[in-house]
Amino acid sequence: MASIPEVRILKPVLHGDDRGFFSETFSKRSLEAAGIFAEFVQDNHSRSTERGVVRGLHFQTPPFAQAKLLRVTKGSIFDVAVDIRRGSPTYGQWIAEVISADAWNQIFIPVGFAHGFCTLEPGSEVLYKVSNYYAPECDRGLAWNDPALAIPWPVAPDEAILSSRDCRHPTLAELPAIFTYEPPAYRAIA
Repeated sequence: MASIPEVRILKPVLHGDDRGFFSETFSKRSLEAAGIFAEFVQDNHSRSTERGVVRGLHFQTPPFAQAKLLRVTKGSIFDVAVDIRRGSPTYGQWIAEVISADAWNQIFIPVGFAHGFCTLEPGSEVLYKVSNYYAPECDRGLAWNDPALAIPWPVAPDEAILSSRDCRHPTLAELPAIFTYEPPAYRAIA
């Protein structure tokens, strides 16, 4: 597993007492303070009834490419982001994290990454914000079980529950160049 600085794990502050809890789960100001400048336009909510449901690895192509901010409201998932930006120092590398309602953590996945997850508990619910609207003509995927990626999914391939669409995605080697890495611009200090 790689360390990919653009993929960020966040943990919103949770204020609790004997009545329950309160938390700001999204704050543009807090994200910008963490160096995340995505503008989110849509919220999505998925529920998976069984353990071992694999969703992904998904992405949208330009002009509808999406960054995502994802959290789990019930249960837990094994969440994966794969760098598919040609020329990136981490191209073809991935990062995985358990995101759960109990841990109260979130993951930010920028544009140029394929994203997917596997449910670790039945009835897991995932909420995520996206920075662009869903566009079926730009909806693409990467094979979740590409042997070249060697992602240690927490479910055996013959036990994974996938959509028929997610069974047909190409491997990284078969994926055309869709995203190109752009190094960060640095400013000279006088």
